[in-house]
Amino acid sequence: MNGFFAQRPSHPRNPWWVVVGSGLAMAVSAGPLLISTLGLFVIPITEETGWSRATVTAAFTFMALGQAIGTPIVGHFLDRFAFRSIVVPAWLLYCLSLALVTVVPRTLPLFYVPYFFAGLFASGTIIPFTKAVVSWFDNKRGTAVGVTAALAALGSAVGPLLATFLLSAYGWQGAYRWMALISLIVSMTMVFALVRVRAERSVRGRLVKQTTENNRIVNLELPGLTVHESLRSAEFWIIAVNLCVTAIAVVGIQVNIVPMMIDQGIASGQAASLLTVFGLMSLLGRVLGGLLLDRFHAPYVCAFVIVCPVVGMFLLNGSFVGAIIGTALIGIAFGVETDLLPFFISRYLGMRRFGALFGLLQAAVLLTSAFGPLAVNLGYDLLGSYGAVMPFIAGALVPCALLVLRLGPYRYPAVVGFDDSAAREEPAEETRLAESAGASADSRAATHTVSPLDTVDARPVPHEPGQAVPTRKQPAGHGEDEPGTHGTG
Repeated sequence: MNGFFAQRPSHPRNPWWVVVGSGLAMAVSAGPLLISTLGLFVIPITEETGWSRATVTAAFTFMALGQAIGTPIVGHFLDRFAFRSIVVPAWLLYCLSLALVTVVPRTLPLFYVPYFFAGLFASGTIIPFTKAVVSWFDNKRGTAVGVTAALAALGSAVGPLLATFLLSAYGWQGAYRWMALISLIVSMTMVFALVRVRAERSVRGRLVKQTTENNRIVNLELPGLTVHESLRSAEFWIIAVNLCVTAIAVVGIQVNIVPMMIDQGIASGQAASLLTVFGLMSLLGRVLGGLLLDRFHAPYVCAFVIVCPVVGMFLLNGSFVGAIIGTALIGIAFGVETDLLPFFISRYLGMRRFGALFGLLQAAVLLTSAFGPLAVNLGYDLLGSYGAVMPFIAGALVPCALLVLRLGPYRYPAVVGFDDSAAREEPAEETRLAESAGASADSRAATHTVSPLDTVDARPVPHEPGQAVPTRKQPAGHGEDEPGTHGTG
């Protein structure tokens, strides 16, 4: 049976190469390379077609719509099919869609069709890499996710420079074709050279739940809740509400920060420089957030992140120095938020249906954040100033900071020593995870009454006599004496 399995490792590897490969592949995905450069293509396209700028920029709406539809679909497939069975066709179709922008007839709405499909297939160029990174790390999961996100964010800095060069050399059509080719070459190199999901076994592209290692049956299904069970849990809705409301606030302020500053008498050049501050601080926030998540209890980190834009938005109403500090706080919150979603899912909902849950929540964040700029500007039109809108945003964020603290101890804490041995004994670590989940659930049941959802995945896999079941460790703020933080064999 093992002969049919794909991506079978022949030797140990350093998991941080998966982080590097995933980050670089995501750096040439739709967000950094296509969406961040769209503004550079608006004038060349309007000059050739005679369309208005609003008509051309509406392509972003169709991309976002495609990505919102594709994200949960890809997440669903990710729990059932092998990594490369998803990312290879997704990258090919995304790059093809990008190239088709240059050959479709110059009529509306046909112009928007390739942008829609670019967004749809771009979903398969992001989520699978997040799962790959998370699969290799348990003790340093936050740091790994943060570094991956930081590398991906570099694409947003390099992308406009690359697009500017290509536009000047080849025009907007040639630029899109070159960008599609560069994306395909970089991504496929990373996929086949550096990135794979740990302990993944598949038959003809479809994942299997068991394999044999050294004449032992090894369970490859990770602990966690199903989608239905997650939707019934309070944790799912607390995570969703907090990340969606924070996204609305942060994106709404980000998009309007330049006109907000100009209205206060700050020069347009200085106001525009705040976007650079925002970008740099969001990059820092990705790495900082990962480090904090590995050291402190995630709800405390999330509450801190929610408070940052509350303080920052009121600093925007002062001097330019205050505006810089305020923008920095909002940028940090934007960066840390990128790390929170996959971390929250893995700790509170588990890895069993990570792809489907990540897809659902990511789609929700994408859709709600799109209303952020609209909400802020509607408030401006009704109240007459951006400053009058800020208290309402703060009023929505502060209750979220209090709500997230109700998440409590992790349902699936980190297994002590997992990162050190995962690369050497990949399938064996799947067994350790399942055993530890069962022991952790047994410990919780022995100390307090639990709902069926608390023990839905508490099925320990058989292990060798005398083999100790590893402990699961809670971060600072939730010691190992608390229910659900450790187990014994």
